[in-house]
Amino acid sequence: MSQIKTISIRGAREHNLKNINLNLPRNKLIVITGLSGSGKSSLAFDTIYAEGQRRYVESLSTYARQFLEIVKKPDVDRIDGLSPAISIDQKNTSHNPRSTVGTTTEIYDYMRLLFARIGIAYSPATGLPIESQTVSQMTDRILSLDHGTRIYILAPIIRNRKGEYKKELSELSKKGFQRVKIDEQFYQIDNVPSLDKKYKHDIDVVIDRIVIHENIKVRLADSLETCLRLSHGLAVVEFIDNKSSYDQINNKKNQSILFSERFSCPLSGFNIPEIEPRLFSFNNPAGACNDCDGLGKHQKIEETLVIPDPELPLNKGAIAAWPQSSLYYQQTLDSLGKALNFKIESKWRDLPEKIQKNLLYGTSEKIPFNYIDEEGSYTTRKKFEGIIPLLERRKKETDSQSIREEIERYTSSAPCSSCNGYRLKPEALAIKIDQKHIGEIANMSIKEAVSWFDTLTEKLTKKQCDIADSIIKEIKNRLNLLDKIGLNYLTLSRSSLMLSGGESQRIRLASQIGAGLTGVLYVLDEPSIGLHQRDNARLIKILKHLRDIGNTVIVVEHDEDTILAADYIVDIGPAAGINGGQVVAAGSPSTIIEEVSSITGQYLSRKITIEVPKDRRKPDPGHTIKIVGARSNNLKNVTASIPLGLFTAITGVSGSGKSTFLISTLYKIASRHVMGSRDIPGIYDQITGLEKIDKVIEINQSPIGRTPRSNPATYVGAFTTIREWFSNLPEAKARGYQAGRFSFNIKGGRCEICKGDGVTKIEMHFLPDIYITCDACGGQRYNRETLEITFKGKTISEVLSMSVEESLDFFSSVPAIRNKLQTLKDVGLGYIKIGQQATRLSGGEAQRVKLAKELSRSATGSTLYILDEPTTGLHFHDVAKLLEILHSLTSQGNSVVVIEHNLDVIKTADWIIDFGPEGGNDGGEVIAYGSPEDIINEPRSHTGFFLKTLLKKNE
Repeated sequence: MSQIKTISIRGAREHNLKNINLNLPRNKLIVITGLSGSGKSSLAFDTIYAEGQRRYVESLSTYARQFLEIVKKPDVDRIDGLSPAISIDQKNTSHNPRSTVGTTTEIYDYMRLLFARIGIAYSPATGLPIESQTVSQMTDRILSLDHGTRIYILAPIIRNRKGEYKKELSELSKKGFQRVKIDEQFYQIDNVPSLDKKYKHDIDVVIDRIVIHENIKVRLADSLETCLRLSHGLAVVEFIDNKSSYDQINNKKNQSILFSERFSCPLSGFNIPEIEPRLFSFNNPAGACNDCDGLGKHQKIEETLVIPDPELPLNKGAIAAWPQSSLYYQQTLDSLGKALNFKIESKWRDLPEKIQKNLLYGTSEKIPFNYIDEEGSYTTRKKFEGIIPLLERRKKETDSQSIREEIERYTSSAPCSSCNGYRLKPEALAIKIDQKHIGEIANMSIKEAVSWFDTLTEKLTKKQCDIADSIIKEIKNRLNLLDKIGLNYLTLSRSSLMLSGGESQRIRLASQIGAGLTGVLYVLDEPSIGLHQRDNARLIKILKHLRDIGNTVIVVEHDEDTILAADYIVDIGPAAGINGGQVVAAGSPSTIIEEVSSITGQYLSRKITIEVPKDRRKPDPGHTIKIVGARSNNLKNVTASIPLGLFTAITGVSGSGKSTFLISTLYKIASRHVMGSRDIPGIYDQITGLEKIDKVIEINQSPIGRTPRSNPATYVGAFTTIREWFSNLPEAKARGYQAGRFSFNIKGGRCEICKGDGVTKIEMHFLPDIYITCDACGGQRYNRETLEITFKGKTISEVLSMSVEESLDFFSSVPAIRNKLQTLKDVGLGYIKIGQQATRLSGGEAQRVKLAKELSRSATGSTLYILDEPTTGLHFHDVAKLLEILHSLTSQGNSVVVIEHNLDVIKTADWIIDFGPEGGNDGGEVIAYGSPEDIINEPRSHTGFFLKTLLKKNE
């Protein structure tokens, strides 16, 4: 049978695709490109991947299918030659605070196995290796107990594992054992109830019941030997309350001593249980720190959030957690002022430190509090609890979600004081390899971990090497993949929640390469996002490796290097939305370049270019914001000035400190000072120049809403005007409909089955929730009566289904609506539906919707705009449009600062601040600053190297 050489697609009509027919070569690197909104993702993800996934799910048993998401058949006539498909998109799918880079890539799982097999236990008290305990030592320790003490000697045979254990219990009975302890309950071994195999159980065998006195040494030693044989070197001695009989201790958590034949410190008595991989898991009770439950951090009330502005007087809102409108809190403050001798008109900063501590943490002495309420006045004497202890108690005791959320506004995360942020119990952290515990290895960057594991075998004994060789090999393979893919600055302990979409995608890509699958169809969404130009070649090499081992790799991409490296390119267009959805060109890179109708081809051939500005704006030395001594994360005491009134690009390789400097430090400082936010900024010494701006706006890629109710029209404020317009129509007035009738957020006009969502949510429990179209309204969100009101023959539901471009034409005679929607078109979003659910917008689209909202507002001329990679998801042509907008904002006197890797953006900047020289611990410095022409002359700047090449091409 001949091998199928193509993937044949016939009649693809998903979303805006116009009956596409296409043949894609198998086992090749294929790039699908085109303008934003042209239909690239509709073809790659919603058609090709969706059909591959649907076929896979349908091949499974009915039982297996119930646990998987229902996949709708895409609107396509047929697809032949399709392989099993795997999607690797930009979305950070993890919402689990326990998920880390190490667990996602399975590196941490192999590390747990490594430490369990060759780790050496050290005593926290002495720092010396923990030697094994002999039976004699155990016997002496037990005999040192008070005479008359009653104990059980228990053999722990099952710990925290699921199962029924019928066979094991039967074997124990045959060996003559009569009693067992199961989940804190004692049973005769022949009367044990059936155990639920779905739940985890603890099982101990009762070896002996003894009362301590002088003549039991031989019996005790024999019992311990039996116990150690049965439980592989472990023994539990459990004390029994002298007031209870042996048969009255069920459900009691008695004191106990754990003995190990292998691991116990004779001086401190520090014992380590059985060393198994689960001891090193922060997701397992056996290993997770008891205080933070394996999260590595605690939420604590932050003084700077409770008192956000120390310049405010106490009676004018200095204590943010005490509303000025609350008579109770004002009376409490009056009483405290009289008792502690301070004026409530005083600024917080001017109060003596002792008074500040009394207010925040309470008083040791009782003081009088005078209150007046509806029933009269009264006085009570009591200790003042303190603002922070009061908030902590209220958070702990309240059942109200709104109160809990209000208090959480004053909290921040701090490393757990018990485990120092390592997430594990002391027993796990006492086990080391090369004098390092597993938490220290996890806190290394990928680059440092590669170096440590490369030299590890030189420090091990021959026996350890024999045991660990295959484990270390697996770890090194995965670390090297992460290094090659440009993520060597990340630590293995980095939370998955803190990863960008691009980082998350590349980690999953590395995991797939580690799996070594062949004959698979991989579909990727812009894997170059967040990558510096220097790392692009590494990424392309990885993609080609996936292809070379026998896979088909389809990449939705705008990056020029990736497009030119493809074996086959599909250019979708010619425009966006309803004007897209066609194959403009398909073939090799040279074919695309020669295609006159392809906008992509014209940019690749340099027939169309993004021009370098002839005259760049010059910085005014007296018109800057200057940060001194920024040193959060990997920043190395950075001092830098942001020139105001310019378009500034913050550049540098991935992980060099760009986001820490701009978002975590500058933005959070500015938003606190200018906008009154409660964000806690990164560590710094001083900032000057904030008085020169009157507003700071961060436009990031977070969703504009997390439910189907949010959409672009509501976000930019157009929907309110649309609802008012519909309510003023003659038929609506005749029926007495107000604007609220056309809202899907309140009762009246909305469909009550789906509560105006248009979809119903199905909870998948351990899988992500899924949304399906409402059967009652067919996804229209409104009830029948509301949909009877029309404008130009269109219902409000049909209006929400229009693209931005269609709605601009539809409301051409209504400036109040048109002007707000026009900003969406100006930022390149003319193709999206104005009622498109926020949950279905990409990160780049969400960011541009936010930009559109800001454009619809009146410009102050003194606004600082901060954007993080605004070109994400943008075609060359869309980047040109975006640059026009950003430069227009700057020309109005505003300041625009962007984090960016796109050289077309960087080359048009007035000013560049370049971080590096590398990522992680090798970054965090300002390598160069100045105009693009200045940066290209800095030999240490990777940005300068690639920028120099590009500027030469544009000459």
